[in-house]
Amino acid sequence: MKQKALWINQIKGLCICLVVIYHSVITFYPHLNGLQHPLSGLLAKCWVYFNLYLAPFRMPVFFFISGYLIRRYIDDVGWRVSLDKRIWSIVWVLALWGVLQWQALSHINAWLAPERELATSSNAAYAGSIGEFMRAMLTASTSLWYLYALIVYFTLCKVLSRWKLPVLVLLALASVAINFLPLPWWGMNSVVRNIPYYSLGAWFGAQLMEWMKGMVMRRTWLPVVAFGTVSVVLWFANVPLLLSLLSILLIMKLFYSVEQRYAVHPNNLLNVVGSNTIAIYTTHRILIELFSLFLIGQLNAGTWPVWAELSLILVYPFISLLVCTLLGLGARRVSSALFGDVFFAPPARLAPAQATR
Repeated sequence: MKQKALWINQIKGLCICLVVIYHSVITFYPHLNGLQHPLSGLLAKCWVYFNLYLAPFRMPVFFFISGYLIRRYIDDVGWRVSLDKRIWSIVWVLALWGVLQWQALSHINAWLAPERELATSSNAAYAGSIGEFMRAMLTASTSLWYLYALIVYFTLCKVLSRWKLPVLVLLALASVAINFLPLPWWGMNSVVRNIPYYSLGAWFGAQLMEWMKGMVMRRTWLPVVAFGTVSVVLWFANVPLLLSLLSILLIMKLFYSVEQRYAVHPNNLLNVVGSNTIAIYTTHRILIELFSLFLIGQLNAGTWPVWAELSLILVYPFISLLVCTLLGLGARRVSSALFGDVFFAPPARLAPAQATR
């Protein structure tokens, strides 16, 4: 990877780490009802609220970078190549891991929490039938909705690229409106909410990158603070659009500035993670379900010493992140070494045999 792109890859690494932490928190802390110490309950609530406050800094940045990295396919690459590289490759991973997650989570719940009542129609991973699974996948009601969104976003951005500015305005309005007039499917709401950030990266990312690189923070801190204040007020009014845009700018400026000041090695941890986001994204949800169901049963039973309970409540998201990252990277290596990476990329098409004389 070229040195100039390392800081972008590191942002991808940060984003997937935030996604893993998000799922670690929401599948664990809200289900703890047998904690022995009041401080344990307080720490659990802190993690839940901290997770909530990270929302504007997680998926919007992830989608902006995703859009920015495919802008060449929008402007310069034809549909035939784009269908293979940007749509079919993602459809393959979405379909394959949709089934793998469904089967894995169903068996994990039957094993560790057979008494748990699952909303089988709300998430493809908990579907009670093939029909429910298909409906959930088609409406983005899946833990893999990020991949679903990439397919939809790319298609729309390529089709509508002649009308970039007016379409971007409409997409921004839709992103705001979905917070007040949500659709019946939680995943589709997330798809609509995040489309302006991907479109911004795909259509105007190059210009915004150049502007960001030339921006001197010590000269612009006052308007940034003013914009941030207004953004926070609107965020509390359930309009996170401006705060998300500001987070994109600040995170990019931070990582770009760090790279300009310090040498960033290709084997830097965030860079390695950023190079394997799909592997970590597809595998972590299964692992988190396994961890959370086992540990929830243990803590709710009240059998752990208080010091162990407090320690786990304090650091669980970081432990989960470490294990999910290492196993995700390991899964990618095994897939590449033994199966031609078929678990994270579609099988190579067989080339037609050339005629021999």
